[in-house]
Amino acid sequence: MRIIYCDSVFDRKRVDPDYASEKSSATKNGFETSLMSFELLEEGQVEDCLKMVEESHKLIPAIYRGWMLTPSLYTSLYEGLLKKNIQLINSPTQYQHTHYLPDSYHLVEHHTPKSFWTEHLSNESLTSLLNRFGGDPVIVKDFVKSEKHHWTEACYIPNSSEVEEGLKIIKRFIELRGDYLNQGIVLRKFVELQHLTNHSESGMPLTKEFRMFFLEKKLHSIYQYWDEGEYGDSSPETEVFEKIAQSIQSNFFTMDVAQKVDGTWIIMELGDAQVSGLPENANIEVFYQKLSQMII
Repeated sequence: MRIIYCDSVFDRKRVDPDYASEKSSATKNGFETSLMSFELLEEGQVEDCLKMVEESHKLIPAIYRGWMLTPSLYTSLYEGLLKKNIQLINSPTQYQHTHYLPDSYHLVEHHTPKSFWTEHLSNESLTSLLNRFGGDPVIVKDFVKSEKHHWTEACYIPNSSEVEEGLKIIKRFIELRGDYLNQGIVLRKFVELQHLTNHSESGMPLTKEFRMFFLEKKLHSIYQYWDEGEYGDSSPETEVFEKIAQSIQSNFFTMDVAQKVDGTWIIMELGDAQVSGLPENANIEVFYQKLSQMII
């Protein structure tokens, strides 16, 4: 098994500093590692991007651990690595399945906030989207990410029936996302969650959330999502989420869950685990130990 990391912008022979600890732990636990250039991949120079990746004499499996990629960039990376006899753990279809909320929503809709979406950004389409919530408060995001650290100006709409204000917040979200807007707009019904604290920098409310990693449908690890606030002793019962995981069309993915004010747990979102960050509270050494036990 090969782990592919992003290199440093300033030195292609060094790993990106944000992944240095992961690469060290991967090596200690028996994984081969290679470096690729995220910047050259973005520029469409796939061959140069993978120049530092040693070709294998036989087909070997691999995991990418790096910055988030659009489905088209992931496809370029996947196909470029295949030419070197290296096959990423998730196909491009599997990557998009958990990367884009609309692609997997039907599998989790009974365990996640009500959501509707559109790829059309006209006022008419966005107004129609707002009207589907009948005045309920909603959260704005694209098919992948929100601007939650701009909570009041570009994320939270208190009343979806106040269309003018709602459109203003959505347009601000689109402005902030800029060229990084993923596919379209998703609106999700706002659900009251257990409050932890407010973020020390942005002031956004932090709620009791956990991130679970799944490998080959099996729960690999679970972490507190936020590094601020007191979680106490409560944590989710994972049985129901492990059952749902069996239907997710991915070999390596994350599931973020949160506790509602009534004490029940819901799914906030899925993600491809190759581009999902490890919270600061995660023990990286243990993460790679478990990975090696389950996969090598």
